[in-house]
Amino acid sequence: MDSHDALSADESPLVASLVDLGWPADAYPPAPPGMRPARITQQGRGAWHGHDGADDLVLRARSRSLEPTPVTGDWVLVSGEDPMDCWVEAVLPRRSELARAEAGGRSAAQVLAANVDLVAICAAVDGVNPRRVERELTAVWSSGATPVVVLTKSDLGEDGPAPELDAVCVGVEVVRVSSVTGEGLDRLRAVLGEGITLALIGPSGVGKSTLVNALAGREVLATQRVRSDGKGRHTTTSRHLVPVPGIGVLLDTPGMREFAPWADEDALAETFADIDELARDCRFSDCSHEHEPGCAVLAAADADEQIAARLASWRALQRELAWLARRGDARLMAEERRRWVAMIKEGRSRTRMDPRRR
Repeated sequence: MDSHDALSADESPLVASLVDLGWPADAYPPAPPGMRPARITQQGRGAWHGHDGADDLVLRARSRSLEPTPVTGDWVLVSGEDPMDCWVEAVLPRRSELARAEAGGRSAAQVLAANVDLVAICAAVDGVNPRRVERELTAVWSSGATPVVVLTKSDLGEDGPAPELDAVCVGVEVVRVSSVTGEGLDRLRAVLGEGITLALIGPSGVGKSTLVNALAGREVLATQRVRSDGKGRHTTTSRHLVPVPGIGVLLDTPGMREFAPWADEDALAETFADIDELARDCRFSDCSHEHEPGCAVLAAADADEQIAARLASWRALQRELAWLARRGDARLMAEERRRWVAMIKEGRSRTRMDPRRR
């Protein structure tokens, strides 16, 4: 497990109870005897860090078949008296699940964080990529959390987001912040509070860890300078949950070069609410916005370059999500076939071993 992402334990934020970790009152039944709830604060390979409101814990899975695999933000039931050697017995139901499609074109979801209330989509004010923001918004809407777009490094002097970004952030709050001057920090703190978990996502170098430190009012995560070529360094190499008394719970994530959302049509409709609104005036209720006569979306795209760009992004994401769904169905079918083949082989083996079954 990577230990350099956070500072030493004696400098970590004070955790006096599960409430400081965002424990949702009355959300879960009492823990069985010999077990207690804890929250995953950092995930690694085969082991996790967690906190039960009293101690930092080093956790291992009791069973290899533990499902789902715990991720940062998960609430789990743990056992064991030694904080350095505890067991994850079960993962409690998730209220939200932020996921993306695994890198490399695989048709599987990679869960980035669980039980998140808000997701800050971070982008440096001088290098916003509206197409990436659209993808991240789609993933957040699908997760069950609420997105907020955070434009970092506002002290660089940029006037504001481009009109194209305004079109992308339909119904989403956009906050300009500077960890240097403090601009926007109070506005961002205003959406937080006790029991609220905020996850920060975005590419490397946009200042997510620095923003966590600024919100906390002290250095709780290590940071590095951006490289001389302007590209970000991967300061955070694992997802790390930081409780901050009086503010809430912050969840920093590593920078991701690519972001393919794992989402559904409903999330796509949330992200492209402007396209959805235009579609209400189409002649046909099942209009695909490709070539149909009387298509209000095509008419608007012909008259406005920004709408045309949004329509192109909507089409691309729709194709991508449909492809992932088809690949996912094929993968599930293949897994089911392998399971049946294994069962048949096992049945034949038992028949050969038991003469009474011949």
